[in-house]
Amino acid sequence: MSLVVYNTLSREKEPFAPIDAGHVRMYVCGPTVYDYVHIGNARPVVAFDVLYRLLKRRYPRVTYVRNITDIDDRIMVRAADNKESIEALTTRTGDAYKSDMRRLGALAPDFEPRATEYVGAMIAMIEQLIAKGHAYAAEGHVLFGVPSMSDYGRLSRHTRDELVAGARVDVAPYKKDPADFVLWKPSTPQQPGWDSPWGRGRPGWHIECSAMSGKLLGETFDIHAGGLDLIFPHHENEIAQSRCAFGHAIMATYWMHNGFLNISGEKMSKSLGNFFTVHELLDQYPAEAIRLLPKDLPLLCQPEDVERLRAHGFTDLRPVEESVRIDGVTVTRTPARHGSGPTAQALAPVSGFLIRDADGRTVYLAGDTVLYDAVERVLDEQRPDVVVVNASGARFTGGDPIVMDAEDVLAVARRAPDARVVAVHLDAINHCVQTRADLHQRLHDAGLSERVTVPEDGAAVPVD
Repeated sequence: MSLVVYNTLSREKEPFAPIDAGHVRMYVCGPTVYDYVHIGNARPVVAFDVLYRLLKRRYPRVTYVRNITDIDDRIMVRAADNKESIEALTTRTGDAYKSDMRRLGALAPDFEPRATEYVGAMIAMIEQLIAKGHAYAAEGHVLFGVPSMSDYGRLSRHTRDELVAGARVDVAPYKKDPADFVLWKPSTPQQPGWDSPWGRGRPGWHIECSAMSGKLLGETFDIHAGGLDLIFPHHENEIAQSRCAFGHAIMATYWMHNGFLNISGEKMSKSLGNFFTVHELLDQYPAEAIRLLPKDLPLLCQPEDVERLRAHGFTDLRPVEESVRIDGVTVTRTPARHGSGPTAQALAPVSGFLIRDADGRTVYLAGDTVLYDAVERVLDEQRPDVVVVNASGARFTGGDPIVMDAEDVLAVARRAPDARVVAVHLDAINHCVQTRADLHQRLHDAGLSERVTVPEDGAAVPVD
């Protein structure tokens, strides 16, 4: 039976026919390493690990390349925040990534190049593009001239307006065309940089994969793969760079993209804060279970909240009438009360549930911190080990705003003296609310800092 794959370039299923029947070559875009990777980042690793294993069974030789991006503005910011060198940060997080992928059971790629090892190849490719009239230098930058490629946009199939609007590039006066994208940018003395014909600087994101795939797999190869979010601009720009530099009609024959791992219809991502790291999940679940995570995870909710949550864009909802049992964990519905403001809307999906694991440990997702009678009854009767509360909202009495502040959190902690309290304080959507620093100070003054945790935005809620 012949192998058939879906090719994003043609939007069709096609018989797989490698350029060289004796040697299949595949490139998969890897992570930017500045923290533990979340399970959405692991999805392409698992998906294309399956493909790699299949290709190895069917063909005498397969070369699989998966890169690591170890130079990026996010890396620079995180290293500065951590007060550590970029090399120390990327070595630590890169090693953690490789360890987590091994624990998931994914085979190691044949090559796992780091971007900083191929800066010379990137500079050489940029010089080729300038010489052929596809790139130009301007104010310390080098940019790819998108109008120089007649069929730019073939992979994403975007219109001209969509290409300009969707490009993740800054509008700058030195650009000849708004859609032009950066190949090289200048570095300040405090930023990492390499000497180049255009001055000290560092490469743009897209040129990295073109240079590394060209060096390790050749000017054309069989499969280029990654997540759906990379189709544009990253993969579109890779195609432009490689085809224009090397002069071929293709960069890769087959373009393959895995779907997102979604939470209630939204892509899992660090920016949305709706993620779980592979590292933390591997300490709780077997690797085989994580590899088989479905594409879309249902969101438990109160039955009366279904329509309102759908109106706010949540799609995969599982209303809990009384209780459900999922993988040995029992989730029981309790009375919940929350308002209609942005904070309440954000926390409504996790309001009013009691979660009990196989060992009998109980986590209560209380929602609002205000001690309504229903909340008091759950605290008194169930005596949960952990209580997760909203410390971000504002309640209103007689038309006057009363900040839902540390006093409400303290009231919950006092009502449940044996429980650990996690106070979710969402700075990004606060309204009429004290700052996180004020909340910390009030908890410290009350001597409850050890028992009440206030996680940072986007951090996993600790319940140990």
